[in-house]
Amino acid sequence: MCVRCKAEGLAGRQESLLRPSARAGAAIPPGRRWMARLPSMTATSTPATPGSGPRWRRALTRGVTRNVVALGFVSLFTDISSEMLVYLIPLFLLNVLAAPVAAIGLIEGVAESTASVLKLISGALSDRMRRRRLLVGIGYGTSVAAKLLYLVATVWPVVLLGRVGDRLGKGIRTSPRDALIADSTAPENRGVAFGLHRAMDTTGAFAGVLVAAAVIWLMEGDATRLTGDAFRVLVVLALVPGLLAVATIVVGVRDVRAPAGSSAAGSGAPTVAVSAAAPASAAPVSIGLVRRIVGSTDEWRRFPAPFWLFMLANALFTLGNSSDAFLALRSQNLGLTLLALLLTIVAFNATNAVVAWPAGALSDRIGRRGLIAFAWLVYAACYAGFAIATQAVWVVPLWVAYGTYYALSEGVGKALVADLAPTELRATAFGILNAVQGAMILPASVVAGILWSAIAPPAPFWFGAACSAAAVVLLMTTVRPGAKER
Repeated sequence: MCVRCKAEGLAGRQESLLRPSARAGAAIPPGRRWMARLPSMTATSTPATPGSGPRWRRALTRGVTRNVVALGFVSLFTDISSEMLVYLIPLFLLNVLAAPVAAIGLIEGVAESTASVLKLISGALSDRMRRRRLLVGIGYGTSVAAKLLYLVATVWPVVLLGRVGDRLGKGIRTSPRDALIADSTAPENRGVAFGLHRAMDTTGAFAGVLVAAAVIWLMEGDATRLTGDAFRVLVVLALVPGLLAVATIVVGVRDVRAPAGSSAAGSGAPTVAVSAAAPASAAPVSIGLVRRIVGSTDEWRRFPAPFWLFMLANALFTLGNSSDAFLALRSQNLGLTLLALLLTIVAFNATNAVVAWPAGALSDRIGRRGLIAFAWLVYAACYAGFAIATQAVWVVPLWVAYGTYYALSEGVGKALVADLAPTELRATAFGILNAVQGAMILPASVVAGILWSAIAPPAPFWFGAACSAAAVVLLMTTVRPGAKER
């Protein structure tokens, strides 16, 4: 017993040395005070480890998954490929193929409208198939193949086919891709996810235009007009990152399983069975096929009223949002050289890339409607600026401000659609958004071409500014904050 008592007494004395006395005013030997502080030091330093790093870094990476990063790289490579050409295609049509401006508007309108209609179909199909990755891969592969037509184009209708093929691929992939990002992300982190994707997409655009500028500088110098040889060299170079995008889908992207308990509308087999049970004589075969693809009216009624009101405001805005080809033409019209135009677009894409990710994170905190309205106001100011500008010196700041509009609206708008749509119809919702935009982009681009030719180059920009301002009013007065998020 004596040995046990001695051991307990020694342990008690050691414990008293390692912990401050509970009695007020208890004296601690000077030589032992550093030991008494050990518990408090540990309590202070330990919580800092899991929360280490700046708050902004945690806000920008919280909830980002593998699929989001992989799809970001896919868009980065694709935009390197696309942006090497997209701003030069209208100049190729005008400077090399001598196409009229009205034809350029027609080409851009038809191409974008084709893409948008397909976005509706592919989105609904991916909701039924639950195989978004397959459609994403087909879409990106189609865009790469379509660029081959630019190498043999000698008349503008061939360029039309190339643009339609490129946008065909975009139409197939966009809605399933956006739905896959939303599927892979928690609702409270959607703004960050779409903002990151938009930032990587725009980083690719930045790099693509920079490559185009380098090629133009080496082959054309400070020329104001594009040549066919320079354009075709860029087409060949653009095929490389396009193939890398397809390879990234194969290696890095995976489908996400449907959540347990999702309704039949979210799965392929039950939906087809219900449609097949309907009387064949009730409607023509074509109508039945359309219903199987895009869904029945009962399914569409499940979208809440704020979703449809946002679609209406978006339609009005898009009516004035003509193709960016007119911005390139207006910049050249104001006296900007070809190389200066490309470097200006580099600045536009850099602004977009820098602002998009933080803008998405900000929308998770303060809401999305106000940011979208602000972005549309920035757009209205930019288009009014392009209308009143008389010298090339105004082109650079206007393009930079235009990049801010893009950054604030693209990712945030998609996050808002994901918030408003039923989970099992999410890709269909993105398809509806893109179909609405496509239905309006054709008249928008055609009207812009007619206004440019019939009145004056500033006319389409005044029209765009007016439509944007009206869309802001409609958005703020009809789409109420606090709509149910899913």
